[in-house]
Amino acid sequence: MAGIPEHLLKRAQEARERAAKGADAPAAAASADGESRISGDLLDRSKGAVAVAEKPGAAVVSAAPGGSVPFGAGPGGHTQRLLTVVKSGSIQDVKAVPVDKVHTWPHLLGIEFVAALACTAFTFVFSWFVNAPLLQAANFNQTPNPSKAPWYFLGLQELLTMFHPMIAGVTIPGMGLIILILAPYLDRNESNRPEDRKIMTSLMTVHLMFWAILVITGSFFRGPGFNFVFPWREGIFFEL
Repeated sequence: MAGIPEHLLKRAQEARERAAKGADAPAAAASADGESRISGDLLDRSKGAVAVAEKPGAAVVSAAPGGSVPFGAGPGGHTQRLLTVVKSGSIQDVKAVPVDKVHTWPHLLGIEFVAALACTAFTFVFSWFVNAPLLQAANFNQTPNPSKAPWYFLGLQELLTMFHPMIAGVTIPGMGLIILILAPYLDRNESNRPEDRKIMTSLMTVHLMFWAILVITGSFFRGPGFNFVFPWREGIFFEL
């Protein structure tokens, strides 16, 4: 419980001293508008309250008509009570709470935009000095053997050698995309630490390893007729 300020204690002591001097003598009380007079009935009630406070069990002298306890009085006839003194202060907490989050704009998007500009500038300068490894003009009368798709599509071409085109070109890639789309909703862990995201890490690792094996097999282990060959025996049939 908060302590009672000194000025309140001093005013209470002065009121007790004035009440002890005389029951019928008017006493002056300081107020915001000037000096005012305290009536006799209030002084009698104050003396009764002091008596109860100093001697537990004493009766309260009431100035109410008929000698009855005033309506709404508390235990012992008290009509006023000081619960506590609340120190003044700000209602709103103005302390800044540190957080580990920032807004997407401009913190993230600004960095990504600068990174995109840097990559574009590097690609432009690099292509200026280094020629792309292009082959000769295509001859429609002569089909190269083996005829391979670009390396980033070799995984799909490798699946076509194992399954029906509907399964290899639509079903398996579609299921993989759907699983990756639903993964954030199935694993609701908000941690950014890799050791806390074992499910997502395992899922992405399996996905990358599955596709990497298909791309490597189609790039280095497929020869003429897209047949399986060993690169250390028949050579490497791979071109960018």
